[in-house]
Amino acid sequence: MDVLPSYSDRWQSTLHWQPSDRQQQNFQLLYDAILTANQQVNLTRITTPEDFWEKHLWDSLQGVAPWLSEGSSASALKVVDVGTGGGFPGLPVALVFPHWAIALLDATRKKLAALETVCEGLGIANVSFLPQRAEQVAHQPTHREAYNLALLRAVGPVNTCAEYALPLLTLGGQAILYRGQWSAEEEAGLTAILPRLGGKMVEVRSQTTPITQGVRHNVILTKTERTPDKFPRLPGIPSKTPLV
Repeated sequence: MDVLPSYSDRWQSTLHWQPSDRQQQNFQLLYDAILTANQQVNLTRITTPEDFWEKHLWDSLQGVAPWLSEGSSASALKVVDVGTGGGFPGLPVALVFPHWAIALLDATRKKLAALETVCEGLGIANVSFLPQRAEQVAHQPTHREAYNLALLRAVGPVNTCAEYALPLLTLGGQAILYRGQWSAEEEAGLTAILPRLGGKMVEVRSQTTPITQGVRHNVILTKTERTPDKFPRLPGIPSKTPLV
């Protein structure tokens, strides 16, 4: 198997944190397990060690950078990874914060079944699986307004992401929308619809990826009041017709 780079200096210079030896070993095991599962189910096209490190491990964790320095002393959070796909950002976050409860939500059952096998094989005990659409889960009493933190990476238009995330959050909870480029136009459009969903934008953080020098943005939303029961709308509508 290929060996993941450790890049301690790059972790440190960008996120002011670096994995422990144990965490580095766990990242390697995750990498190996994802590549093995990838032979059966298409989880990711990103398979070289450097790409996997930057685009999956580093990128997943830069979104939760404010908690990294606290490590195991960070408050225990209930987290939902909406549209987890190949398990990112949820699985790297679960490895670094074993006291957080992480729900991986994805409508593609085959992917979640593969990720369940990965977690069983690695002994990752703080992860649960929701093989449904976000529009359905957010109307279920056990999940609605139940999470402290929602993570959404590569899920679709930003207004769609907000409609998926805010109904799942507790009051005061945060959504982190992982984006590449970010424009004033997107920001204006998002800011206009957030009051209808009970949310507001806190900040937009930007990072430069350590190897390829690409640009990443994290759009941070917070839940300020209850989301009206009509949101999210029926399955498929938020993505086909984002709120304006």
